Amino acid sequence: MKNPPLSGIEISTEKEDLICYSFDASNAEATMPQAVAWPRNAEEVVKIIKYASENAFSVVPRGAGTGMAGASVPAGTNCIVLSFEKMRKILDIDTKNMTVTVEPGIVNGKLQKELEYLGYFYPPDPASLSVCTIGGNVATNAGGPRAVKYGVTRDYVMGIEAALPDGSMIHTGGRTYKKAVGYDLKNLLIGSEGTLALSTRIRLKMLPLPEDIMTLLVLFKNIEASGTAVSKIISSKIIPRTMEFMDRLAIEAIENYKPTGLPTDVEAILLVELDGYPATIKKEAERIVDICNTLGGEAIVAEDDMARERLWEARRSISPALYHIKPSKINEDIVVPRDKIPTILMDLRRLSEESGISIISFGHAGDGNIHVNVMVDKNNKEEYAKGMEIVKRIFEITLKLGGSISGEHGIGITKAPYIGMEIKEKELGLMKGIKGIFDPKGIMNPGKIFG
Repeated sequence: MKNPPLSGIEISTEKEDLICYSFDASNAEATMPQAVAWPRNAEEVVKIIKYASENAFSVVPRGAGTGMAGASVPAGTNCIVLSFEKMRKILDIDTKNMTVTVEPGIVNGKLQKELEYLGYFYPPDPASLSVCTIGGNVATNAGGPRAVKYGVTRDYVMGIEAALPDGSMIHTGGRTYKKAVGYDLKNLLIGSEGTLALSTRIRLKMLPLPEDIMTLLVLFKNIEASGTAVSKIISSKIIPRTMEFMDRLAIEAIENYKPTGLPTDVEAILLVELDGYPATIKKEAERIVDICNTLGGEAIVAEDDMARERLWEARRSISPALYHIKPSKINEDIVVPRDKIPTILMDLRRLSEESGISIISFGHAGDGNIHVNVMVDKNNKEEYAKGMEIVKRIFEITLKLGGSISGEHGIGITKAPYIGMEIKEKELGLMKGIKGIFDPKGIMNPGKIFG
């Protein structure tokens, strides 16, 4: 690692650094890298990639390590982890064209705060927004609660500057909102989990801040009714800013971990948020209350910003709360058509009762994306094996309902064994062919997506 071509670049081979960068939020089993590098600009990224290519190393790109599928951990020998955490600048805010250009290491929440200060808005908001990076969001096409109305990361990326495995640079997309010239390489890179190229500069769309926000907490005594409410609200031509779901076990986990006053005597909660003009969202809120009331739901309006923030603090604390129940839960992020939400919720409840293993569900019900947590201890081999059987069954049910095995976490390592359940042989062959064209030596994040 002290080869002259890498002089001046911050690199570590210290054991403590290698350990820290050998895992992410997925807790997926991985190998230790040979080194960790922290480039500060695109030129240093290129140098690292060229060195890796010429010296039989692979490159594992990393944002903040918040991924839930193991996409940013080493999956083979002779890996260099390339961390983008030192490339965190906002390079340009173009208010005339409503765009912002950033380096990949900038934290999502920081970007949001900077834009909000100026009266603008970047919608994609993963639960880990206070930590996760825009580069990581692009690599996994991250979503979040606001995706139901505003879409996911892909819908806001206008252009990407990226380094290829041979060290050359490409510029995809552009400054214009419309572009119909050639193949869309930009969208090919989004969600590719760093297996094709490494983003070094990203141009994003931004929107004006909504004029007002209203937040509703809707309580249900029946879990199926909560799923039906989601479908009925959307079919009534109301598109909320967010529509989050939590089942009873998720609520109990939150209240045991960080009490916020959520009621624990209900089967499910919907956290519904509307934004726009005050008069419009007031009418929409009234219609939502009426719909939920007919299904046995009880709606409570957040009185002020503090009450609203308490609700969102509760929602964002679910994942850490669940680790206090089991240290190695299996977390999946299935997605189904919205009208199938009541069915999948009942199927999950049935699976839990039949297996005797707790399944805790929460997530972005507004777009059908449910985070399913199979509560097993990895150290209990029999229990963990049973949990993995349940995961496969969940995927089978999801696909039968017309859904997908991943809504926003990606494939990484953890879901690679299941990709063939959803993507058929011909399509997989085309994808692998694209990978081979971009990365003939196979040095870019090996072992991810295709295993």
